[in-house]
Amino acid sequence: MIDSNLRDRAGRHLTLRPVDDDNWRAVADVVPRDDQRAWVYPMAARYLLLSMRGGGWTSLAVYADENVVGHVMWGVDDDGSRWIGGMVVDAAEQGRGVGAATVTTLATWLAAQPGCLAVRLSYHPDNTVAAALYPRLGFAPTGLVEDGELVAELTRTP
Repeated sequence: MIDSNLRDRAGRHLTLRPVDDDNWRAVADVVPRDDQRAWVYPMAARYLLLSMRGGGWTSLAVYADENVVGHVMWGVDDDGSRWIGGMVVDAAEQGRGVGAATVTTLATWLAAQPGCLAVRLSYHPDNTVAAALYPRLGFAPTGLVEDGELVAELTRTP
């Protein structure tokens, strides 16, 4: 379990936990808002398959207290940088600070790992919520574009 002792706006304790036999179905059922589907897969199940079959990514369940409310992945690039990807917060849970707490928790944990040279993430250029959120959490645009997404790098610990 990865725990930064953060809470969402509803006061729920947020943690990141491995996807396992007990929670994978709840993670697979996480669905974004309809207006986010241009840049987020319709269901977290796609990300679970990528992490199981694609290699290089580790899926985590996002918990608010004891309920699965989202999904996030992390991976290690060839240059030693850590990446955050595949974040989906369930539509019913958005606007409560779950996404910010998830990124902060995972970025802090990744930055503390031995050999970590940088923590990066990417987001679709049309995702204005991400574009506003990530700089508040310490990420700055790098000017790079990968797979049609803007790359940002952690410049300070959240």
